[in-house]
Amino acid sequence: MRNIKLTIEYAGTNYAGWQVQNKKYRTVQETLEKALQKILQKRVKIIGSGRTDAGVHAKAQVANFKTDSSIAIEKLQKALNAVLPDDISVIKTEEAGLDFHSRFSDKSKVYRYTILNRPSRPAILRDTVYFFPYPLNLKLMRKDARVLLGRHNFKSFQAADKKERDATRTIKNLKITRDKDFIYIDIEADGFLYNMVRNIVGTIIEIGRGKLAQGSTKKILLARNRKFAGPTVPAQGLCLLEVKY
Repeated sequence: MRNIKLTIEYAGTNYAGWQVQNKKYRTVQETLEKALQKILQKRVKIIGSGRTDAGVHAKAQVANFKTDSSIAIEKLQKALNAVLPDDISVIKTEEAGLDFHSRFSDKSKVYRYTILNRPSRPAILRDTVYFFPYPLNLKLMRKDARVLLGRHNFKSFQAADKKERDATRTIKNLKITRDKDFIYIDIEADGFLYNMVRNIVGTIIEIGRGKLAQGSTKKILLARNRKFAGPTVPAQGLCLLEVKY
């Protein structure tokens, strides 16, 4: 038995997220499993490092599956990319130990949220950025976001979930940078709640545009109540950059 680790890049625009759902909805996981079945002539169950929601992208999603096939690693990667649609690409295939689990073995994940901050809306980049035409004060955004670093209860930034979950997570790094018209918000944490990144970004934007007073992020964090936080920003600006093991 072999345990194969895949690193996958995908544009999430045409998918209802990573995880297999109702057959009405096309997902990245399902598309990969169908491709593997075609190549290996057996049904395969893929384990992803985590879910990405509808419209969210990934530069380096990690997944693994077990197989008794003897297909060479290099041949498997070429075969997958030959049958997968153009918006999904397997960028790396590796042999992993049998105890490797893409979800439970990870130490942290890094997400990036990209904001296009200029007066004119995008055309080419419309599916990969959040267009925000109003001025933003990055100095205020950075200062207010610092309180999120460390281990906290992030219930205020958790969207309604079907399952009650422990809202305690550790944010290891949070960086806000600007390159011309693009603002990047990079967040690394040991785990993320449903819509946590998009709700944090929505709150930080409200600080930057002056809709929320400086110091609001700390009050929102301590309130542990979603209604006090900012809006959920659109999915297309979010991308999974890296999974660390």
